[in-house]
Amino acid sequence: MRFLFYSHDGLGLGHTRRNLGIADAVTKLQPDAAVLMATGLDSVRYLGIPSGVGVLKLPGLRKLANEAYSGRNLPISFTELVTLRSALLKAAVESFRPHVLLADKHPFGVGEELLPALKVMRAIGGRTVLGLRDILDSRETMLREWARRDIANRIPRYYDRVLVYGDRAIFDPVAAYDFPPALARRTVFCGYVINRTRFEWRAGDAIPGHSPQRPTVVATAGGGQDGVRLLRCFLRAAAGMDWNTVVVTGSETPTRERKSLEAQAGEIGASFRSFLPALSNWFEKIDTLVSMGGYNTILEAVAAGTPTICVPRIVPRVEQLLRAIAFAKLGLLRLIHPGDLDPLGLRHEIEEALRSSHEELKRRARAIINFDGARAAALQIIEAASETEGGFASRPANEATGSGAA
Repeated sequence: MRFLFYSHDGLGLGHTRRNLGIADAVTKLQPDAAVLMATGLDSVRYLGIPSGVGVLKLPGLRKLANEAYSGRNLPISFTELVTLRSALLKAAVESFRPHVLLADKHPFGVGEELLPALKVMRAIGGRTVLGLRDILDSRETMLREWARRDIANRIPRYYDRVLVYGDRAIFDPVAAYDFPPALARRTVFCGYVINRTRFEWRAGDAIPGHSPQRPTVVATAGGGQDGVRLLRCFLRAAAGMDWNTVVVTGSETPTRERKSLEAQAGEIGASFRSFLPALSNWFEKIDTLVSMGGYNTILEAVAAGTPTICVPRIVPRVEQLLRAIAFAKLGLLRLIHPGDLDPLGLRHEIEEALRSSHEELKRRARAIINFDGARAAALQIIEAASETEGGFASRPANEATGSGAA
């Protein structure tokens, strides 16, 4: 079986990390599977590439605002960049001829760059699957954005299945975003996806300064493109405290800001790392995590039972805030609205979190949340591939059904 996984990657690492987690699950279930990962993420090689997975590197994008992007490194116009990326994706389908194409979050890609590839998939009889994180944005924003290009009605024309990486009882996008019947019938809830690639879950870097004599508090800003304010505030909160303080900025942090944060960390004796591909290895060992509200980091921390203080992003989307509110209500993390962020308040929340029990948080999370979404998604994708004959479907694509269907 051959699979092509696509993620647009304009901001952060989440889209590619979800796809890598699912790719790892696919290759464990089907050891002879071949997965081609199409991504614009420059740091993809540091995230751990599972056996059986290759990478098609697309020229990188930088998100400026909702539905607004520019090139990350290549100095050409946005139109030229989309044309180039679209041609690479279309050529990949034509030459690699995957049984299944899986897209993360953007059904037609930035500037509809994925549409030609989807049309080729339809022409050769392959199957197409759209993966959506549990929360996309506020109801008002999503209804407005999807209505502008009739997304909700177009998805069923090009996709056989829609996989939601979440729990309907926690957030139901079918209801929140008014999925029309044809889209709702294709939708399956898989549970939450955690990246457990063989690379990430082996022994990683030792936690600097970690010892049983004092608590270790780690702050991370995910990809790092927009987390500098949080990390500066954290370092001010940690000054003079008897913590082992560690900052991990993320691979996308601009060079000037990264150097400034490193200098600030040095002034208070905090340990500094610009990027750790296996950061989640630390979560069961540290005493408190301070983080933005990215899907992957929050789910990995909650699954590990790590006492977590979440300061979610609210621009350009409120997706992180909505998820953090839902998880805070379930008692799985502590929430600070970014508008309320200050060093004294953050210090207080850290001190409260340090009194929390890892084991109690882990038990609570396991009782509430299904963390096996990567395997469930992989089973759906493999089933879709099995509907093809000789590598390609022998009949028109049917709507997805099953016990998890909406």
